[in-house]
Amino acid sequence: VKLLLGTGKVEVNLKDRYDRTPLSYTAGNGHEAVVKLLLGTGKVEVDLKDSYDRTPLSYAARNGHEAVV
Repeated sequence: VKLLLGTGKVEVNLKDRYDRTPLSYTAGNGHEAVVKLLLGTGKVEVDLKDSYDRTPLSYAARNGHEAVV
């Protein structure tokens, strides 16, 4: 992930068909190191909601990933 982000060609806010972003998936699955890398780009919109009106923070909290919250 670090290598890909380093290219500067990654769209960090790209949404899938459910409007989920990379941050939604990494936060929701408790991948703290990847969350930090994404946030470190300074380009991530942390409050983007998906089609279920959920944010990356809500996924992390819902799944009990306190380190990500």
